[in-house]
Amino acid sequence: MLKTQIESLINEQANIKLIDVEKSYAQKHSLLNEDATIETIPLQFEVIERCNKETEELVAEETTSFLTKPVQYLKEHANEFMYVTSERFDVIRVDSFALEFDGAFGVYSALFGLRLQKKYSEFLHSYLKAHLQHEKMTYSAAFSGEDGLWEVNLALDALDGFSEQQSLDEVLAQLYSFVFALLEELETAV
Repeated sequence: MLKTQIESLINEQANIKLIDVEKSYAQKHSLLNEDATIETIPLQFEVIERCNKETEELVAEETTSFLTKPVQYLKEHANEFMYVTSERFDVIRVDSFALEFDGAFGVYSALFGLRLQKKYSEFLHSYLKAHLQHEKMTYSAAFSGEDGLWEVNLALDALDGFSEQQSLDEVLAQLYSFVFALLEELETAV
């Protein structure tokens, strides 16, 4: 699962560029040559959009500088959600992330599709339940047979170390690491 994805990233590059969590995984599993040149890079995005929650119409396309804003921006603009894609999401089997402030529950939330077989339902639910702690809402996950993926909605507030003062790019990196850890644990369990 992850091993194949990380090996692919390493083999495709002369100068290996990995995100922190990928580098740690590659080192832990001895996937790197001793003489390999490794550059640690931040998560990069191809699409950064702000959209209207009601109509899903595009409000604005943003540049990476927008991601330096605190996640509190979503609360201040509760009628919007943020949508991001990254080529790197293929590593963690995610299509995209949508972030918003959920006024009904009073929490920040992330919505994403996770390409994972339905047979991993018990593992997915037990992992999310064990790693997300919040009094109002933690997560929902439903399998879509039509799309062949899990539609996951989780409270960012339930992530360990989350703060609304964090920048949007920090929260996205935290989400990436969270899903990466989920897949890593699944890989060792099967």
